[in-house]
Amino acid sequence: MNHNNDASEFDYVIVGAGSAGCVLANRLSAGGKHSVLLLEAGPKDSHIWIHIPLGYGKLFKEKSVNWMYQTEPEPGLHGRQVFQPRGKVLGGSSSINGLLYVRGQHEDYDRWRQRGNAGWGYEDVLPYFKKAESQQRGADQYHGADGPLPVSDWRHHDPLSEAFVKASVEAGLPFNPDFNGATQEGAGFFQTTTRRGRRASSAFSYLRPAKNRANLRIETDALAQRILFDGRRAKSVEYRQRGQLRRATARREILVSSGAYNSPQLLQLSGVGPADLLKSHGIEVILDSPGVGNDLQDHMQVRIVTKCSQNITLNDIVASPIRSALAGVQWAALRKGPLTIAAGTSGAFFKTNPRLASPDIQIHFIPFSTDKMGEKLHPFSGFSASVCQLRPESRGTLRIKSADPSQPPEIRINYLATETDRRAFIDGLKILRNILAQPALKPYCVEEVYPGAKVVSDEDLLEFSRKTGSTVYHPTSTCRMGSDPLAVVDQRLKVRGIDGLRVVDASVMPDLMSGNTNAPTIMIAEKASDMILEDAR
Repeated sequence: MNHNNDASEFDYVIVGAGSAGCVLANRLSAGGKHSVLLLEAGPKDSHIWIHIPLGYGKLFKEKSVNWMYQTEPEPGLHGRQVFQPRGKVLGGSSSINGLLYVRGQHEDYDRWRQRGNAGWGYEDVLPYFKKAESQQRGADQYHGADGPLPVSDWRHHDPLSEAFVKASVEAGLPFNPDFNGATQEGAGFFQTTTRRGRRASSAFSYLRPAKNRANLRIETDALAQRILFDGRRAKSVEYRQRGQLRRATARREILVSSGAYNSPQLLQLSGVGPADLLKSHGIEVILDSPGVGNDLQDHMQVRIVTKCSQNITLNDIVASPIRSALAGVQWAALRKGPLTIAAGTSGAFFKTNPRLASPDIQIHFIPFSTDKMGEKLHPFSGFSASVCQLRPESRGTLRIKSADPSQPPEIRINYLATETDRRAFIDGLKILRNILAQPALKPYCVEEVYPGAKVVSDEDLLEFSRKTGSTVYHPTSTCRMGSDPLAVVDQRLKVRGIDGLRVVDASVMPDLMSGNTNAPTIMIAEKASDMILEDAR
């Protein structure tokens, strides 16, 4: 391999062009004052299915834009490995995700603040959610309409999704027109990060408007190998691009935005992490930081599949060449129809126990069914609703397996490790079944396919969860923010014990928030951009 020594210098070097990295690249280059290099291991976001909302199903196992990670065998899931798709493309996971715009609960952020992270309470972060947002419904107390990120209502009439909301209300949940407003609890329709029926990834929303700025350089197919230090100051990033080893020096700061798996991996490869782990791979220890890769959290889901009495599901459309062609024409001409379906059309948030302060379960309802996401839809008419526990107690780890940056890390999430987590799924499945049995859904239901009528007892429901449970693709907290000994970054996202280095992405979340993680990750990067620019004055 050639080593290219034409060292290039920038004020900021950003590693990872995902949900957070694209925001940083836009905001830090906006004034024209600072030079910015954005490094992305994957390609440009030119794959056709990136831009079609339903395309997330096609990209699920598309190696060209996806890291295609797997967990280690999970003890709580009978030793099954759980597939972990992560974006490897401009836009990162926001280019291949399920598109739902969910911020979480006000209480999530207040809990972050109460854990010693000043400036991260709900009232502190709300302005950054609003700053990012271009809300189709217009601006109000909770929403912004002038930001880069389009947030839109769904553009496809689906009687099943509407019936689910009605059934939830019949089961006693309030109707909630806005999961991101005053309160999260209730049933309603999800909004999505789309504009006029097209995906609005962070690359589309933040990078495209900025890409021609003279002070911003974007390098794709550039895999970061390690960060190089001068003592305890981060100085440069070594990256491999098309067979050449290159180096980029940061005059001010290196910003690691590689996600909950790749950010701790890069820190460990660079000598910042648990000393024993680094030494075992022959890596020089720059800083013994035992928290790097700790506290890995993820949302798990368990799905109920129901056979539908009418040929109105996506299963039926996909099975018919004529209806499939019509759906394609409808999207191409009008940007409407079945191809605009996100990874949840309607849904609900509820408490499994009235003593809880806020909902601990999220339901994603979708008008199609499959054995595994990303695989063929069922040959029968079917729809799905999944139970997702919002605040798992289970904690896992991320560890490098090798000093080779191209080798995937060891991912252990430890699903269903605590009684609270196990109980949440048992009770959540019972409540979801009650919703599915309400009058509004009766005309559409033939039978429950999975788990099926024979699965009734708590033991059987837990066993079903262990056999079929999977991820909702929300890993966080592996470079956690805080002031305790295992916290990796401080409240300004600076790596503790190191100068000139921050982590800005979902890995800094003090704990997993109650909902989908893309919107909060974009918020974190908006807030980080302000802090970085403040510190540059």
